[in-house]
Amino acid sequence: MLGTTSFMAAVSMGKVAHAQSGNTKAKDHTSPLTGDQKADTIYLNGTVITMNDDQPQVEAIAVKNGIIVAVGDRQTIQAWQRKDTKIFDLQGKTLLPGFIDAHRHLFNLGITSAVAFLNPPPDGTVDSIDKLVAALKAQIDKPSTKALGWVIGNGYDDPLLAEERHPNRDDLDRVSTELPVIAIHSSGHLAALNSKGLEIVGINAQTENPAGGIIQRQKGSNEPNGVLEENAFWMVLSKLGTPSPEQVMITIEKSCEIYASYGYTTAQEGRAAPGVVEALKAVANTGKLPLDVAIYADYLTGPKSHEDTWVKDHYHNRLRLAGAKMNFDGSPQGKTAWLTEPYYIPPAGQPADYKGYASIDDDVAIERVMTAFANNFQIMVHCNGDAAIDQLIMAVRKATEKYGKGNRRPVIIHCQIVREDQLDAMKELGIFPAMFPAHTYYWGDWHRDSVLGVERASRISPTQSVLQRGMMFTTHHDAPVILPNSMRVLWATVNRRTRSGAILGEDQRVSVMDGLKAMTLWAAYQHFEEKTKGSLEVGKLADFVILSDNPLTVDPLNITDISVLETIKEGVTIYRQEKKN
Repeated sequence: MLGTTSFMAAVSMGKVAHAQSGNTKAKDHTSPLTGDQKADTIYLNGTVITMNDDQPQVEAIAVKNGIIVAVGDRQTIQAWQRKDTKIFDLQGKTLLPGFIDAHRHLFNLGITSAVAFLNPPPDGTVDSIDKLVAALKAQIDKPSTKALGWVIGNGYDDPLLAEERHPNRDDLDRVSTELPVIAIHSSGHLAALNSKGLEIVGINAQTENPAGGIIQRQKGSNEPNGVLEENAFWMVLSKLGTPSPEQVMITIEKSCEIYASYGYTTAQEGRAAPGVVEALKAVANTGKLPLDVAIYADYLTGPKSHEDTWVKDHYHNRLRLAGAKMNFDGSPQGKTAWLTEPYYIPPAGQPADYKGYASIDDDVAIERVMTAFANNFQIMVHCNGDAAIDQLIMAVRKATEKYGKGNRRPVIIHCQIVREDQLDAMKELGIFPAMFPAHTYYWGDWHRDSVLGVERASRISPTQSVLQRGMMFTTHHDAPVILPNSMRVLWATVNRRTRSGAILGEDQRVSVMDGLKAMTLWAAYQHFEEKTKGSLEVGKLADFVILSDNPLTVDPLNITDISVLETIKEGVTIYRQEKKN
């Protein structure tokens, strides 16, 4: 998913100097107890799930200055109480480590809250082109339209529209023929423009497809039909206008609010252009970031990542420039992901042997990965299809042969259509899989019936195959692709049920505990933060989420009924669910 502003310009990145990873198991469960080191807050009277295998569940936890100082039984923890210690009564609810975002686009989530919301159920209501047109028409008089000069909507999903197709220029001309209109696909890898929009961005019958992108055409003609794929879409983003600094501030604050409401205490900006990096720095410098934000800047538009001295191995005012992001292919639900075998049903206008396409060529991929290894900074690479994964494995292997394996933890984001032999190579090379099992619910039926067929679709995000190799994985939502609903992500990882209720890849289901670790401890490891986050252990940050029910004991099919009641960052509440009358 990419941004919807002119922030998609060149970006200059910097070197990441990571702290070495260490043993995440605590040697003890209390800090030395002295008169001036007793707890600020004690949490008790509930279920406390630690994610620490040495001490998986405890009765209480003590916090001082935003750091965990004791975990254990109630009697031990109450020894930390002093006269002014706050007692936090969990009232039978469940406390866990705060959720850590393995991949999403913080800035874009805020942006989409200001444009037309085109998502289908369960996140939204747009399930037909008529509803899409109506939602965009309602956006015409909104402040964001007046400020940017475009009517913008985000989140439509063509297989879930009644017409089972993308909106085209004629559909969007029903919104306006005077204003440019753009409807962005839920994947963030395609968009549809009206005639005015195509005119403004200079796309016509004579415009050639850019490398790594396609301008869809009207049947029997070279005239654009309004739908732009991948680089053809991304190249128009700079024409959408630039929000004011005030709007940027509001956007980031809104996004953080949404994140906290789903229990996240660490968020990610997963592909930041230069303007987004600078905007987040500005917000951080005001001290207004309520949660930690790790930035992965857009590496493909700026190869000088190692020259940015701002990159840190720690947070500054809750912001860290953690590494670089690259895209090697597109979207499986949009049928632009790069596969080694053809799509089950090719998209309209494509031949039967259509396999999608690469975003970049091998030489560029190798050069960028080599630079990352030479300068010891982490990369996160979007690879959905197995051909794209092959490309990254090839580049990492070449870089490893030259610079050694090290402790860089390169990440494959999404990793949807990964083969067993590729998982073997990933383990060998230390490539970390950040997976998207929520696809099984949102697009599982579509993948099975149209994108991949039964066999390949049953293996999307093969989490059990990862565990069987002794590897960790993380799970994500890629917001604003879908809402950052933590319980929906957990539910999908555990159950792998499609919208129609079918189980897609029963042998790839994992336990609830493993699903929770993927959102906490293993996500901390992915970010080089396992020493300070991801489990409830002495010396780690007091980052907590309080849930209405225990996900380990409820029926797994009812996990989505669990509510986030409160989110606590370093001992301070950043979200509390409003009490219902």
